[in-house]
Amino acid sequence: MFTSLSQGNHSAMNPSGPALYDAVLLDRDGTLVEDVPNNGDPEKVRPLPGAREALDRLRAAGLRLAVVTNQSGLARGYFTERDMHAVHARIEELLGPFDHWAICPHDDTDGCACRKPAPGLVHEAARALGTAPRRCVLVGDIGRDMAAALAAGATGILVPTPVTRPEEVAEAPAVARDLACAVDEILRRDRAVRPVVPRTGRAGTVLVVRSDSAGDVLVTGPGIRAVAAGAERVALLCGPRGRAAAELLPGVDEIIEWPLPWIDGSPEPVDPDDMRRLTARLAAVGAEEAVVFTSFHQSALPLALLLRMAGVPRISAISDDYPGSLLDVRHRVPVGVPEPERALSLAAAAGFALPAGDEPALRLRADLPAPAVDLPAGDYLVVHPGASVPARACPPERCAEIVAALAADGHRVLVTGGPGERELTARVAAAGGTDLGGTTDLAGLARILAGARCLVVGNTGPAHLAAALGTPVVSLFAPTVPFGQWAPYRVPTVRLGDAGAACRDTRAARCPVAGHPCLSGVDPARVVAAVRRLAPG
Repeated sequence: MFTSLSQGNHSAMNPSGPALYDAVLLDRDGTLVEDVPNNGDPEKVRPLPGAREALDRLRAAGLRLAVVTNQSGLARGYFTERDMHAVHARIEELLGPFDHWAICPHDDTDGCACRKPAPGLVHEAARALGTAPRRCVLVGDIGRDMAAALAAGATGILVPTPVTRPEEVAEAPAVARDLACAVDEILRRDRAVRPVVPRTGRAGTVLVVRSDSAGDVLVTGPGIRAVAAGAERVALLCGPRGRAAAELLPGVDEIIEWPLPWIDGSPEPVDPDDMRRLTARLAAVGAEEAVVFTSFHQSALPLALLLRMAGVPRISAISDDYPGSLLDVRHRVPVGVPEPERALSLAAAAGFALPAGDEPALRLRADLPAPAVDLPAGDYLVVHPGASVPARACPPERCAEIVAALAADGHRVLVTGGPGERELTARVAAAGGTDLGGTTDLAGLARILAGARCLVVGNTGPAHLAAALGTPVVSLFAPTVPFGQWAPYRVPTVRLGDAGAACRDTRAARCPVAGHPCLSGVDPARVVAAVRRLAPG
């Protein structure tokens, strides 16, 4: 049995597979140097401990570096542009060169598009470095830095300082103790998605497994594409709730639908005859290996046992529990890694990597089936009030208020939902939207989201569907699961909701706190502001 750890999952001599990042963007004051308010004096520049060494590691890894910094002291007249350039020259003298400096010279009252938390500086830096925001990671010390990263579709890592507020730490997608630890995480995540030993030839038939709901299947897409790039044929085993999403994924040649009682949230009793039929069906695939994708709280070992009984000779899975002889590749991943990267790292541990040119992001098939209803014409937003897990849904009355606020701001709002959510969508849409509840399947919803300027939704499958289409997301995110792990991946996002609520990290399916305070307190005016940030008119 080969044990793979994501911290050391790549050899520098064999950098196969596309990297996660091209560039690292860094806040200036409090991240690179001591925060001296409105500093225009180069003599007051004091690098933070270990900053030069951390930056040199990024440079050695081939990552380009840019500084993204709000400097409202220019607008307020505290220092001149010449003074600022002198400060920056001193910073480069002490910390080494940067490939670009992106500077907002405005005050909060100017209403510009560049001052963080707006994403303008991230977009500027990415353009100057010849890349896209989704291939950048931003390191900063306050919530504005993280909000700017998310709104641009970049990765954010917060390095708290004494001025960082507790709620900013709670909301951050990732937190590091200092800049050196942030660099450790950037380089570790990049290594983790590249094979230790890339394959020299294509595998035959590979069985991939991802049970659970539509969102779970969608976030596994990059890992499945990596397997497909190195296999002649891919069969996907999924559950009934994930079947519609499985049909939208590239790289899948055959779908086997089967509920797994150790995965499903409301399982039927284990039926020995059903397990024997499943084992026979798995044997009929003729797979020469299997890659079993799971969430961090799920076990791959029950299915690994059935796969062994089905005669599959090589099995790879993530397992913290000792697998005995059930796994040939036992992979382990730190808690909190984004689910798409978690899947990619398992594929890499099994020897599979995305091909050159395939972005490590969510993606759907190009040949989506035509929707059952006519696609809406013109400019519109989508509000999706339902969720597969009740604890993650915004209360209907608050969703109705959000629809009313968006309509009052001049937006055309479409309200979507599944066949079982018609009553919910009708109630929400009555506040000023168009009710499309129950009129489309998942593929039809994808077509609608592809034309939307923005989606307002909780932590549920359509958020990941939007991410696969590049549609910005206002995420009404209940903190029952980690945001950094389940946020819409690599798509412009604004997170709303109380990240420090008492339900945090409980994984509760139903809200354990009276009144559902994490989402019932969302201010509709903040949703309107989030839409303006993500999809300006």
